[in-house]
Amino acid sequence: MSSVIPSGVPSGVPSGVPPTPTYAIALETLKADPVLANLIQQVGECRLDREQHKGDLFAVLSKSILSQQISTKAAAAIHKRFVALYPESLSPDRVLATPDETLREAGISRPKIVYLKDLAQRIQDGLPSLEDLDALEDEAIIHTLIPIKGIGRWTVQMLLIFRLHRWNVLPVDDLGIRAAVRRAYSLTDLPTPKAVRERGQSWQPYCTIASWYLWRSLDFTQVLPE
Repeated sequence: MSSVIPSGVPSGVPSGVPPTPTYAIALETLKADPVLANLIQQVGECRLDREQHKGDLFAVLSKSILSQQISTKAAAAIHKRFVALYPESLSPDRVLATPDETLREAGISRPKIVYLKDLAQRIQDGLPSLEDLDALEDEAIIHTLIPIKGIGRWTVQMLLIFRLHRWNVLPVDDLGIRAAVRRAYSLTDLPTPKAVRERGQSWQPYCTIASWYLWRSLDFTQVLPE
């Protein structure tokens, strides 16, 4: 597999990252960990820049809400039906004006309808835009968004990685990350979030790139059973 590293540079550079970071710089740092070095060689080119999400804050977070606790295939189908309800454009005011039963007919559960409408109302009330959020540090963004119903730390971390292009995010509660760490480091048990956080100290300030490689490594290895 190709080992060419793209030169695209995500925005939202946190403290501790060089002024002009690149994937090449990140990988050289991460390769100091021999286990990650092996994963990088196995997976090859970092394609994170090609996986970035599109849309405004409402579009991105509403899709995340709809994707919670269901399969990727089911989430894609429900999201497609949801967006189809708004042929002109998806917007908070249109969602707030949509009867709950119409949303139920699109396959959206009642709790998720509550979450979507809470998100829509908060945006109507002046929730910061993506552009505003991008000026904040990662933790400030997390604390700004988690008061929204249905939005937890993991959901905001996905926003940081796949929409705001932040470099140093390690979603320690993600089961995929924990399973990948268990496999890659030949651990007997699934590591705790604390154990993953401690191991990730050596990956800073490029935990996002390490996370991407850990996720992708699951495509190449059989994850040990629980």
